[in-house]
Amino acid sequence: MNLLHGDCLQVLPTLPESSIDLVVTSPPYNLGIAYKSFKDTAPREEFLTWCCKWSAEVKRVMTDDASFFLNVGAAPANPLMPHQLILALTDGANPLFTLQNTFHWIKSITIETRANEQISAGHFKPINSKRFVNDCHEYVFHLTKSGDVSLDRRAAGVPYQDKSNIARWGHTGGADLRCRGNTWFIPYETINSRDKDRPHPATFPVALVEQCIRLHGKGPATRLLDPFLGIGTSALAAHRQRIENFTGIELDAHYLEAAHERLRDETTRLPDELPFGA
Repeated sequence: MNLLHGDCLQVLPTLPESSIDLVVTSPPYNLGIAYKSFKDTAPREEFLTWCCKWSAEVKRVMTDDASFFLNVGAAPANPLMPHQLILALTDGANPLFTLQNTFHWIKSITIETRANEQISAGHFKPINSKRFVNDCHEYVFHLTKSGDVSLDRRAAGVPYQDKSNIARWGHTGGADLRCRGNTWFIPYETINSRDKDRPHPATFPVALVEQCIRLHGKGPATRLLDPFLGIGTSALAAHRQRIENFTGIELDAHYLEAAHERLRDETTRLPDELPFGA
């Protein structure tokens, strides 16, 4: 595990070219979130230019068959930001990346079962508004250099609900596992204290990073990078997936120390003490 302190625009150029198989990260959203060491209120064009700069360095360190999973959220009053960002990275005469897949990270959902029961699951931040509904999802954009990177869809799959489909479809090979699709219901883990358990204003669940690792399909041999490490969620995911070659970059010393503490705690826990789904 290589956890580095510094600005990713200064640290990324020190990494070797074509040395990374997988990038999973969640940069600042430019929505006014109160980070400790980063002003998240830059003018939109300035923010997009900054994203293109660090993304160009990410592309440089990626292998030709690498995947870049970019988690971006929005605000109901500012819904275009994720789309403006992805267009900045993939549109124009010389795009940095190809958008290969778009995933919807579902944080909270209500479904109706076959028995006509309504079940609500997950967590969301309620919005007090007469104009907007509660925002229960974020985007995970899957970017690649060519748009032609193979994935291990079953490694991130789910069992068939209708088991007759196992024999009906030849591509199953008799295995009770199908592609999960592009909607991922991954709720946050329940916490007792935000200041203690999640001392960062914008984190994603460990399971979200693990899903990206499984889907990319290189297993423990993966060389994983997170240029916006925060409090170390992606480092925990790498540990749980037995990935040793991990690089995380974090600007804020307080968040980086929290990442080290979480990783130290993680490595001392017994397997049956880990959260469900780890």
